[in-house]
Amino acid sequence: MDTRRLYSFVKIVDAGSITRAADILHIAQPALSQQLSMLEAQFKQQLLIRSKRGVAPTEAGRALYRHAQLILRQVELAHSAVDVSGRAPAGSVSVGLAPYSMGAALALPLLRTVRERYPDILLHINENFGGVISEAIMTGRMDMAFIYGAGPLRGVQFEPLRTEDLYLIAAPGGAAPASRGEDGEDVSLEELADVGLLLPSRIHTIRQVVEAAFQQASLQPKVVGEIESVLTLVSAVGADLGATVLPWSAARAILDVRHLVVRRIVNPAIQVKLSLCTSDHQPLSEPAHAVHDLFHELIAAFGEGDSRPSSAA
Repeated sequence: MDTRRLYSFVKIVDAGSITRAADILHIAQPALSQQLSMLEAQFKQQLLIRSKRGVAPTEAGRALYRHAQLILRQVELAHSAVDVSGRAPAGSVSVGLAPYSMGAALALPLLRTVRERYPDILLHINENFGGVISEAIMTGRMDMAFIYGAGPLRGVQFEPLRTEDLYLIAAPGGAAPASRGEDGEDVSLEELADVGLLLPSRIHTIRQVVEAAFQQASLQPKVVGEIESVLTLVSAVGADLGATVLPWSAARAILDVRHLVVRRIVNPAIQVKLSLCTSDHQPLSEPAHAVHDLFHELIAAFGEGDSRPSSAA
């Protein structure tokens, strides 16, 4: 199979138009249409539906699109492996990090360490929701990700690395309930029911585990705002517009916790699992292997320096 035709097909689907794809590829439109016709003849299937608004893949076209992405990724990895053979790891590595997670604390150390040890690796960091990142790993558009959850998920291999307790984070003297006990470090789920919470939307794992804990306790969380932006969340908590719920690692990375109330949620404790994810059917490139090993190194070092108690995975 001519991989150039597959590449052209992927570009046509991405552009949604043969004309736009021809411009992107710097190919004459008739020549690009001929490549598409040859692909359809080879598979004996119509791959695209043409209309005045452009083109859209058929069911067969969607299947080919998924496989074409994997094939092209494998070809790219083969070229990279040959190019860097016998040299220091070099090439692009894409990493996904779940927002509001320990990934926030790992991003800068990972970038710094990659630049120091592997200056020829171009690191691409993407913060997004676990579902989006998992799909990118399955289709070969991302090498690895540090996200919530431990699987199983078809096409993705999970390495559970850490389990963290969730904490209530609030401005002093504001949303947090009055402390009990000598250290005032804990807050019960029942006390939390009266606290106005700023949480991400229901697609996010933090929100899901919080609501599941409340449901099991026959309680209802008092959500006063849904915030996806880290910068907005930081400002809102600091302005005492509500409290939030985060793992200690994420809170320490994005908030000035020295000037905030930080109390572990208990009775029951709420925990989230974090895993390093890779494709279960595509091998990592040499530079991706190097970054994968750095992840393990940084997570181990982070655990040793964590000043708040947290369970090891």
